Amino acid sequence: MDGGESVVITGFGPFRQFIVNPSWKAAQGLKLVGLGEGTDVYIKEVPVSYVKTQQIISEIWKTLHPKLAVHLGVARGSSVVILEQTAKNSGYRDKDVCGFCPASHCCLEGGPEKLDSVINMRDVSKQFKKTGMDVIYSRDAGRYLCDFAYYCSLYHGQRRAALIHVPSSGSLASADRLVPLLQSLIQIMLDQLEDPSDRLKVDLLRMTFHTCVASVGMK
Repeated sequence: MDGGESVVITGFGPFRQFIVNPSWKAAQGLKLVGLGEGTDVYIKEVPVSYVKTQQIISEIWKTLHPKLAVHLGVARGSSVVILEQTAKNSGYRDKDVCGFCPASHCCLEGGPEKLDSVINMRDVSKQFKKTGMDVIYSRDAGRYLCDFAYYCSLYHGQRRAALIHVPSSGSLASADRLVPLLQSLIQIMLDQLEDPSDRLKVDLLRMTFHTCVASVGMK
């Protein structure tokens, strides 16, 4: 990766039983460990609010112009990491923490019904599943604030965004296992953006990932 690149990582604010949202804890952990030399990491907590989410995501792309925006959300009851490929524009009927729901039930009136990330999430998930890690692929982000934020980011960022649902239970819910895994996932996503046909770089990142997994496994 070239020097001076930036990645924005968002996590959500308090929601129901999560006084401190696990997605925000993970974002803070990623800020501490970083994504490698030459990559600046910015983190932002996003309220579970349709209006504020729309404003914040738009501002991120207008002011920071990141190479990639990674949005973290929590999957309640899940013990695996879920890579979301697709965001939907319509069908938002559940109220946010402010009791608000878009009257149109849409992210963007007149926008495409769905947007896909430029990242091949299926390919990324396959790489990690081969090592026995609980990383799965999904095309249904749930039509709530995670899905809503993802659509807004894909729209404003020319599809250079990712949504990762983190677990709320199981061994991967602990920061010492989750953060290194997320770090490796994002590094492979960045490699895809750099040059999807450059297999040498992918192989080097895989070597780094295997080292990371071995280290986590020994804890």
